[in-house]
Amino acid sequence: MFSHRSWAVVLPLLLPGVGRAEQPAVPPRWEETAAIILELEEAMTPESSGAGAESQPEEAASPLVESDATSSWTNVLRLETTAWTLLPRSGAGGAEGFVQVAPMVALDQGEWFRLNVGAPLRLRLWGGAGAGFVRKEDWDTLSDWGQVVRLFSVGVDASNAVWAGRMEGYSLLSGHLVRRYSNQLNPDYHPAGLGASGTLGPVYAEAFVSDLLGARLTGAEVALDVQHLLFGRPAVPGLYTLAFSAVHDWGRAGGVSRPMTLAHVDGTAVVLRRRSRDMGLEVHLLGGWGGRPGEGGAWGAVAGVGLEAVSSTVDLRARLEGRLQRGGFRQGAFGPDYELARFQAVGPSTASLAESSFPRGGSAYGEVILGWDAVRLSGMRQRHVFVSLGVEAFTWGRVDVDGRMEAQLFHRNLSLGVGGLATGMGQSGARYLVSAEARWRFLGGRLFAVGQGGTLLFPTPERALRPGAFAGVGLGVDNVR
Repeated sequence: MFSHRSWAVVLPLLLPGVGRAEQPAVPPRWEETAAIILELEEAMTPESSGAGAESQPEEAASPLVESDATSSWTNVLRLETTAWTLLPRSGAGGAEGFVQVAPMVALDQGEWFRLNVGAPLRLRLWGGAGAGFVRKEDWDTLSDWGQVVRLFSVGVDASNAVWAGRMEGYSLLSGHLVRRYSNQLNPDYHPAGLGASGTLGPVYAEAFVSDLLGARLTGAEVALDVQHLLFGRPAVPGLYTLAFSAVHDWGRAGGVSRPMTLAHVDGTAVVLRRRSRDMGLEVHLLGGWGGRPGEGGAWGAVAGVGLEAVSSTVDLRARLEGRLQRGGFRQGAFGPDYELARFQAVGPSTASLAESSFPRGGSAYGEVILGWDAVRLSGMRQRHVFVSLGVEAFTWGRVDVDGRMEAQLFHRNLSLGVGGLATGMGQSGARYLVSAEARWRFLGGRLFAVGQGGTLLFPTPERALRPGAFAGVGLGVDNVR
């Protein structure tokens, strides 16, 4: 629902019985596309509009609560026009003004098929001496053409699917290598990711690339259901799992950077599981070990506990971990800040994350993801309140925070969203990004006004980060209501 998401995070969804806590069960639902689809379903599907209708979160969202994910074909046609301004900071050139035209077409058929296409076209009104009529940074590489695909997904069930599109807050299963990652953080790099998941007996696997048109992040994780392997198919799958993951950054798209490879082994055991008609509860213990292949002495270990509580109106997921880092390795290295850190790591050094030394020590990591809706979550794609927060505090004084909060008010006519990323707090060279957006529907809901603003960091050819800001205000029309 919110059009500018360079720092946003999205609620990671669970795969039935595989791993826990951050696993996308179906193609990852990028916040913007998901909210649009749900708006459509609320407005155009008769059975979803009754105040007394009951709806459980779909099975893909959690193995704890069952639902029927089927629905009829729905569509959204939208056109949004915004006066959009880029503002320099620290004397880095003059301001630039654009009219941003953003068409969008979305089709949806329950959990089986989703398609959302459309991209913002920024036409220059003023500023940028000698620059073209269309902002060239939005379309000057092959990868940028991936932004036309906001979301495409097809799958026969929750654990066998293929998806493509924007990656916002993406975590690869256990989340100890790729965690809350966004491939949209660089304002001049607009790729579409590609991923696939599948199950064969006791084995579940997920693989992804962050840029389907360029050589960037490539990763996979394979999880093994130990109980299924040793004793046959269990009544409740995924209670005890072992997983192996590996991720490599080729560093050849979105700007050249040094390649980096990480690997991790994880184990998960469910120690408490309660399920009723209206509520599901699960507590699990986890542990793991990882490193950088080819880098001697670069390793890390993690242990923690996770919790999930899911009902028809509330979805709560939490995790608390203790971590050790040695020799430059850290868990979640491919995280919310990575698309900037790959050029310049946080701190006084100008080196990239792959080249800089990460201090030896430990950390405590906590994450809370909460979705609440007064009526129903409807697969957690839209909610009256959504909060996602991740915090990591290191023993040597550094603190990293990223989060997102959204609210829908006045019969969902007013949508508000704020988010931010703070990396390296407590150290010199800390990095901060903030953003906010508001949308107000009027005249029966088919017309809406939008206002947005925030800060940006632009990687330069010298691999430095140039600060900037953006602001926009405009109108849109669609067929949702």
